[in-house]
Amino acid sequence: MLEIIFLGTGTSQGIPVIGSKHPVCLSTNKKDKRLRVSISISWKENTYIIDCGPDFRQQMLNNNISKIDGILFTHEHADHSAGLDDIRPFFFRQGDIPIFAHKRILKALRLRFDYIFDNNNKYPGVPSVKTNKIDFDIPFILNNEKIMPIKVLHNKLSVMGFRIKNFAYLTDVKTISENELKKLKGLDVLVINALKRETHVSHLSLDEAIGIIKKLKPNQAYITHISHLMGFHNEIEKTLPEGISLAYDNLKITSN
Repeated sequence: MLEIIFLGTGTSQGIPVIGSKHPVCLSTNKKDKRLRVSISISWKENTYIIDCGPDFRQQMLNNNISKIDGILFTHEHADHSAGLDDIRPFFFRQGDIPIFAHKRILKALRLRFDYIFDNNNKYPGVPSVKTNKIDFDIPFILNNEKIMPIKVLHNKLSVMGFRIKNFAYLTDVKTISENELKKLKGLDVLVINALKRETHVSHLSLDEAIGIIKKLKPNQAYITHISHLMGFHNEIEKTLPEGISLAYDNLKITSN
């Protein structure tokens, strides 16, 4: 059994957006307040984080997470990677933190966080990581479970989704090939992004995401990476087909 926590379900600006007077940004409903997108996933007493954005510290505190066994990166954009420095408390307790990413993403992280990856001239107190290169077309083993990478396109940028047992996590999707869709058959739970109701150049709209969900037919699907332009959580939730829900921050679910 997999245990999943939605650490953040918002888009790159989060909700509320700084300085915005949009009604969703002014909402008092906790489900309308979204940190940058990320999940934790646990099995056999090990916990992994998918994406480490700028809200990473707050997400760890919100969910009382005191140990992580690795971080998987979907891609290098700031809202998915900018929190890497905040692994320091984990490093101080555990030592080098394993990270798993495509070589392109590792290259970007080395440029942005050169002081973390520079083992020859380490400043005191700087964390260290243990890098693990993963490829789009090669499954890998994590804590005795096979992880199937799923290649999707975020406009023209290749982004890595992950299937673990019968759970799949896809974010920043705009298009996905038929070959990759075949890897997503027979799911218990699918998590997929939808930015807003209107179409967008690099993200699925709500209707586009629902179309993929209906094609794959998971037992349950959750929408994440949500913009304030989607609308109020409770109002959108009422319009969704059976078996599809909007995720929200700190939601806990299980999957087979």
